[in-house]
Amino acid sequence: MVILGGGIVGINAAKIAAGMGAKVVILDISLERLRYLSDVMPANVQLIYSNRHNIVEQIATADLVVGGVLIPGAKAPRLIRKGDLKLMQQGSVIVDVAIDQGGCVETIKATTHENPTYVVDGVIHYGVANMPGGVPRTSTLALTNATLPYALKLANKGWQHALRDSPALRKGLNVADGKVTYPGVAEAFGFDLHDAAAFIA
Repeated sequence: MVILGGGIVGINAAKIAAGMGAKVVILDISLERLRYLSDVMPANVQLIYSNRHNIVEQIATADLVVGGVLIPGAKAPRLIRKGDLKLMQQGSVIVDVAIDQGGCVETIKATTHENPTYVVDGVIHYGVANMPGGVPRTSTLALTNATLPYALKLANKGWQHALRDSPALRKGLNVADGKVTYPGVAEAFGFDLHDAAAFIA
């Protein structure tokens, strides 16, 4: 199993696969994250710095590739190209969890729980958007627990005051008065970037 990205998706996928006895490889570009993972992952999880050469080398022998790449607020980088599929084993599977940010596989397209897979060059693709929707009660409880404190701050203080008081909330401001305030969104859509501080002063 090859996992692209050592964040929340990657670490949890690795724990489950490693617990089932699979040989797991995690690729990430953060040396700090790779150091952390080396302390917490079992012996059957190998950690490799992510670059083009290493990605191509690892997916060639993988039975399963999990795309867990996330650049907050921006489109996911395309790490697996269409031509790379010819190097992969017939019947291998790609699960692109980054599909909600456009996917990190060039050949991925959003699918649904009703029709979750399709095949390109002998490689099975799974690109269900909103994968947590498969377990709606559990995912709703988790999301509510994580977001309710922020919603209460917004409701009790109003958005401008809440953002002034909370650096975490301020990071979530994408658009104010029709102006883009988040760098990843501005870059992805070619809009001018405006300073969020100007809207919450």
